[in-house]
Amino acid sequence: MLDYLFTGGQVLDFESNELRSIHLGIQDGKICYLGEEKPAAKEVLELEGKIISPGFVDIHMHEEELAVTGGDYDIALAMLSMGVTTAVGGNCGNNRQSIKEFIDHVDQKGSPVNYMSFVGHNSLRQRVGNNNTKRASTEKEIQQMKALLVEDLKLGAVGLSFGFEYATGATLEEVLALTEPFWGRKTHLLSAHYRYDADRSLEAIEEMVQIAKKTEIPFLISHLSSCSAFGMMEETLTMIRNYIKDEVDLAVDAYPYAAFSTLIGSDVFEDGCLERWGVDYDAIELTEAPYENMRCTKEIFYDARENYPEMIAIAHVMREEDIGIALADPLVMVASDGLYRHHKGHPRGAGTFPRFIGRYLRDQKIMDFVEGMKKITLMPAERLGLENKGRIALGMDADLTIFSQEEIMDQAVFGDGQRPPKGIDYVFLDGVMVLEKGKILRQDKGKFIRKDF
Repeated sequence: MLDYLFTGGQVLDFESNELRSIHLGIQDGKICYLGEEKPAAKEVLELEGKIISPGFVDIHMHEEELAVTGGDYDIALAMLSMGVTTAVGGNCGNNRQSIKEFIDHVDQKGSPVNYMSFVGHNSLRQRVGNNNTKRASTEKEIQQMKALLVEDLKLGAVGLSFGFEYATGATLEEVLALTEPFWGRKTHLLSAHYRYDADRSLEAIEEMVQIAKKTEIPFLISHLSSCSAFGMMEETLTMIRNYIKDEVDLAVDAYPYAAFSTLIGSDVFEDGCLERWGVDYDAIELTEAPYENMRCTKEIFYDARENYPEMIAIAHVMREEDIGIALADPLVMVASDGLYRHHKGHPRGAGTFPRFIGRYLRDQKIMDFVEGMKKITLMPAERLGLENKGRIALGMDADLTIFSQEEIMDQAVFGDGQRPPKGIDYVFLDGVMVLEKGKILRQDKGKFIRKDF
C-alpha cells in the first residue's frame, strides 16, 4: 500500500516537457507510481489541478549562523516555506561556522531542508590567521588552508567557493595552489562571487574562466544579477555562452530582484562604490537597530560601517530590465543568495522561487513554463550531481513541492524579508509531509548530503 497517492494534479514531466494529468504515488521516501490507475494508499490527496513539482533546489544561499541563532534554524525555515527541499550554503567564500560544526548540528538535530555546503575560501583565510582581506596569503598559509580544505572535502563538502570582492588580496596563484588537490575532479564544484561588479564585471568573469580552464573543475558563476545587471547583461551572457562553446565548464545563477545584499562593513561598500553604481547614499537600506528599515544618509552609512559592520545592508542599485534578461536565458539557474541575521535581511531568502514562478513565468511569460521550472529543480540538481532529485520519475526521492500555478507569489518585501509566500499547498521531504497550507509541520526531516571525496 502506498503512503500517499496524489490525484487530480498536474505532474511536471521534464522528459516530455509537459504537464501531465496523471496520479503520483510515494512509498518509503520514493516516487513509486505514475499512471492512470488509483492504487490503494494510506492517504489520498485530491489536488484539483495543482502543480506537482520536484522540490526546489537552491544552489546558492547562506546557511544560518548557529552562534547567533542559538542553534535554532532561521533561513532554512524560510527556504522550506517557499518550497525548497535542498539548499547549498557556504557560498561567496564564507562559512558561517565550520563545516564540521554545521554537519554535526544537522546530523544531531535534523533540518527543515536537505543541506549541502561549499568550503569558503575567505573563511579558510581567517582560520589560518589571515584577517587582512587585502593581503595575499603566504605560502605557509596556503599549505595550511589546503590541508583544512581536504579535511572539509572528506567530511562531504561539495567544493570550494570564492568571495573575491570580499578578499581582494587573494591572487590567482593562491587560488590555483589551493585547488590543486581536486584539479580535474568533475564530481565537485568551484563557485565564485565576482572580484569586480558593474563596469568591471566582464573582467571578473575572465578571471573565473581562467580558473575554470586551469583547474578543469566545473565552475559556478554566482549571482549574475548582483554584478552584471548594470547595463551589460546581454554582453555578459554572450561572453559566457562563447566560453561554454569552447568547452569551458561554466554554469550561472541569478535571483529575481534588482537589489543585492551583504554586510555593511564589507569591502563591497568601500569608497567609490556609489559612484560606480550611479546612486546616492539613500540607495542603501539597513536592516537592524538602530537603523532598521532606514535608508542611508552619508552620516548613517559611515556610522554603520564603523560601528555595526555585521549589519546586513540592501543595495537598490541594479537594472530591472537586466534581471529579466538573465532569468529568461537558458543558461541561467535561479537561486536565492538568501542571507539573514536576527531574522532580518533581503526578501530574496523567502521569496525567490514563488516570485520567479508567479511574476516571471506566469505573469510576464518570459519563457515556457515547464522549461522555466527546470531552472529551480533539474538544472541545479544535475549541477550538484544529485541523481535522485530534481525530476519526477519512478525511483526518485519523494522531495516534492505542490503549488497553485494561479496563486503562487512571493509576499516577502523589503522591511519584512521573511514573510512567507502564498500558493504553496504542500511540501514533502523524503516522502514525509513537512508543510501543509503554509504551516510547517516538521523541521527535522532534512539531512546533510555528503559528496564523496
